[in-house]
Amino acid sequence: MILEEEDWIRKAQQGDTNAMGALFKHHYSFLYKYLLKITMNHSVAEDTAQDTVIRCMENIARYNGTSSFSSWMITIATRLYIDRTRRNKRETKWLENEQRRSVTQLRWQMERQGEQWTDLLDGLAQLSDEHRIAILLKHYYGYSYEEIGSMLGIPAGTVKSRTAYGIKQLRKELNAHDEQT
Repeated sequence: MILEEEDWIRKAQQGDTNAMGALFKHHYSFLYKYLLKITMNHSVAEDTAQDTVIRCMENIARYNGTSSFSSWMITIATRLYIDRTRRNKRETKWLENEQRRSVTQLRWQMERQGEQWTDLLDGLAQLSDEHRIAILLKHYYGYSYEEIGSMLGIPAGTVKSRTAYGIKQLRKELNAHDEQT
């Protein structure tokens, strides 16, 4: 560890905000590049780097110098990223379960009102939101790819791709359903 860095750490632990700023400015690029490599996502890497800096600022008094400062930051960053990933997985599972319950309830309500629940609706329920939205806007509501792109804030080519992929997945779902019956 260089003497200047040791001085920044000591001063930061005593509450010197300028020293803390210099310390994090010195290490931020290294931290961000590390996170970019593990997340493979610019915004996730940036969010995690910022969360890491905040966590380090809150806990600077706990840094004891047994490892390099950059190693301490990387440890915190890695743990934050793993925690975020776990939380996202739990949220995703919860949302999937919630969607299944919602589809079951919707099906029951439609059948109770004498409306038919079709295999097509079952297939649509299996698609991701982005593919289901693209298909419905294009093929049910009749919007052009350009109009849908404008609505969703994405290029028309992306809408076309999502629609084509969604239809492909929908056909697979319907064929699988036909084979089961």
